[in-house]
Amino acid sequence: VESVHRGAWVLVDAAGEVLDGAGDPDQFVFTRSATKSLQALPLVESGALEHYGLEQQHLALALASHNGEPEHIEVAADALNRIGLDQSALLCGPQRPFAAGNEVAEQRIINNCSGKHAGFLAVSQHLGLDPANYLDPNGQVQQLVAAAVSEMTGVGRSLISGAVDGCSAPTFFLPLRGLAVGLMRVANPASLQASRAAACGQLTAAAAAHPHLVAGTGRLCTDLMRATKGRIFAKTGAEGVYSFGVVGAGLGFACKASDGNRRASDALAVAVLRHHNLLSEQEANELGRWSSPTRLNWDGIEVGRVEVVTETT
Repeated sequence: VESVHRGAWVLVDAAGEVLDGAGDPDQFVFTRSATKSLQALPLVESGALEHYGLEQQHLALALASHNGEPEHIEVAADALNRIGLDQSALLCGPQRPFAAGNEVAEQRIINNCSGKHAGFLAVSQHLGLDPANYLDPNGQVQQLVAAAVSEMTGVGRSLISGAVDGCSAPTFFLPLRGLAVGLMRVANPASLQASRAAACGQLTAAAAAHPHLVAGTGRLCTDLMRATKGRIFAKTGAEGVYSFGVVGAGLGFACKASDGNRRASDALAVAVLRHHNLLSEQEANELGRWSSPTRLNWDGIEVGRVEVVTETT
């Protein structure tokens, strides 16, 4: 054994009860980008999405931690143009595309969270607020976001603490179970108030229609939603966080790799889906590169294996 990744994971049902998992289901973690679907709810519910004529592709990008591929940048630029702004209004830091070298200039619109920030700006503009303050944790935009996160995860506002994410937006410190419940409710919103349920339906429909915009080439979120046609509504977060909701099944999953390694969280998410028979044979085959334990070196020689041990509670 060369490397060992440890962590915690939880699978919850429609009532928020733990069905399976390992470690502490109520361990608090910084959820990072795994909550982007919850953070996007005010974009729909405030009326900003409709007011500015934003479409499914813009909503999909609001959920994204994207690669900065040309399509991602084009959709982000179009969203900003529709709300009457340009990338200078974005308060996420400048970034290069994930697959680019240093010869490509850093730009704010390339930041993997630019779609989320464009969504925040749309809400700010729609409410007549100063766009320079859209990330203020005490401002109206982020207060709407925090309320949505609390309501969807079932974690009281007094228990939610925050920090500054890599893109300068507030991120949330939540129990794993709460994150799993939040994604379960996005994917299964029938028990929610009608307007909230409709907004969740728009989110999952946008991701199903545009899985490439939610992540990009070579990314598990895109491959998982493409293979399952959006039935698995999945979202990664930085530092080894992964989450998904299963549309129509009343299930939600969240995990955290203690060392922050995405190799562990990606492999675990697929292993749990397979273990609980949440993938058809065809879907599992399409996701073969994510579930194959074999590791090859640059010359195609087998040099190791990845083994997922999902101890159960």
